[in-house]
Amino acid sequence: TKAADRESRGGGTVLAMTEDAWTPLVKEQGGTYQPPRLVLFNGRTDTACGTGNSATGPFYCPPDQTVYIDLSFFRLMQERFNVAGEFAQAYVIAHEVGHHVQNLLGISDQVHNAQQSASEKQGNALSVKLELQADCLAGVWAYHANQKQAILESGDVETALAAATAIGDDALQRQSQGTVVPDSFTHGSSAQRVRWFRRGIDSGDVQQCNTFDARQL
Repeated sequence: TKAADRESRGGGTVLAMTEDAWTPLVKEQGGTYQPPRLVLFNGRTDTACGTGNSATGPFYCPPDQTVYIDLSFFRLMQERFNVAGEFAQAYVIAHEVGHHVQNLLGISDQVHNAQQSASEKQGNALSVKLELQADCLAGVWAYHANQKQAILESGDVETALAAATAIGDDALQRQSQGTVVPDSFTHGSSAQRVRWFRRGIDSGDVQQCNTFDARQL
């Protein structure tokens, strides 16, 4: 479809922009940036992490270093959460690329190793910190992309933050269950996601994204 083609082109553009920003930033952290692949799919797709489907939402698969996005997710953002705009879609991709950066820097492995010996509650808390760091890294990317290409227009950050708010665990839980269960949060609350994205986009500094040593999320 024309919409899918447009989203595919847009996703490729965002991916190229993330590579421009992250290549020097990861080098500063002592790593080498290898860009992830981006796969846009409808319904289901096979991945190195198992079958991806639309119920999963966008996700990053470390073994094949690929960002998977079901096109219906962008439609859902627009229809259910009234979040539209190219920058909101870019934020979603940039968040998943944030997970790729965590993978390249060894942060994901450290967290997953720590989760092996953690309780479910502790494991969920670590997942929240990993996700909020990816939100912050998405903000760092947006800062640097805007410095180079002035990608942000009036209202763009608000739109992206509306996406973070809509997709925050508490908002999703309220819609699906009618109640909020903080211990089961794996992405963080809407307010937390907004706070960390803002920290990234205001500072442009990877060092500001250390959610693991933060006193308050």
